[in-house]
Amino acid sequence: MSFSDHFSVIARTYAAFRPHYPTTLADELANRCSSTELAWDAGCGNGQLSVALAARFEQVIATEPAQAQLDAAERHPHVEYRCEPAEKSSLGDRSVDLAVAAQAAHWFDWPGYVAEVARVTRPGALVALVSYGIVEVEGDAAAKIIRHYYRHVAGPFWPPGREHVENGYRDLAWPWQTVAPPALAMTAQWTREQLLGYVASWSATVRLVDVKGPEPYDQLRSELAKAWPDGTRTVRWPLTLRLARV
Repeated sequence: MSFSDHFSVIARTYAAFRPHYPTTLADELANRCSSTELAWDAGCGNGQLSVALAARFEQVIATEPAQAQLDAAERHPHVEYRCEPAEKSSLGDRSVDLAVAAQAAHWFDWPGYVAEVARVTRPGALVALVSYGIVEVEGDAAAKIIRHYYRHVAGPFWPPGREHVENGYRDLAWPWQTVAPPALAMTAQWTREQLLGYVASWSATVRLVDVKGPEPYDQLRSELAKAWPDGTRTVRWPLTLRLARV
C-alpha cells in the first residue's frame, strides 16, 4: 500500500523539534480504558505519544510506514515500533484496548483505517484521534508573523488533508459511540530557534522550500528575529480530541 510520505526527508528535524504531548493526555486516555494491557499508536512518527502512553499501558505497539521516522524514534522498553501502514497492521484480532492516532489520521486512507480499528479492538475499547491546531506564540508581533507565514506563505503548500486538522477531524466519520473528551493543551518554553525548527518540520515548509527555495523561510527567520530578539517564550497548541467507544 502506498502512502503520502511528507516527513522521511526531515525525520531528524521532526524528532528534534516536534512538541511532546503532555502526560495528562496519556492519563486521560488510559483513565477512559477498561483495560490498559495494549495501546496501538498508529502513524506514530517519532513516538512522541507512544513513549508517554508506555507510562500507563503494559505494552504499546507503535506503527509508522516511514522507516526513517522510526529510526529517529525514542526507545522505551514497553514500546515496540513496527514499520507498517495504519490500514493494514500486524496486530491480532480483538487485541487492543486503545487505538489512537495523534496528528496522523489526516494522512490515512480513512475507510481502511476504520476497518482496521474495528478488527483489532476489543469490545469496549477506546478509539481516539488527537490533533493540535495552529501554534500560538507569546507576544503580539511574533504571533502575527507566525500566523501570516502559516496562512499566506506556507498555506498554499499544505498537502491535501490539512483541512481535517484545522476542523478537528469533525468530517472523519466513524460508526462508534462518542465519548466526551477532556479540554487539554500542549505548552512549551521555547527559544526562537526552537520555534523555527518546528516550522521547518511542517510538511508545507518542506514543499515550499522545494518549490521556491529557502528565501521565504529565511525571510520568516529575519522577521521573527526582530520581533523576538532573545530569551524564551510560551508556545501553546490547543489539543483537539475525538473519542469513541467500540
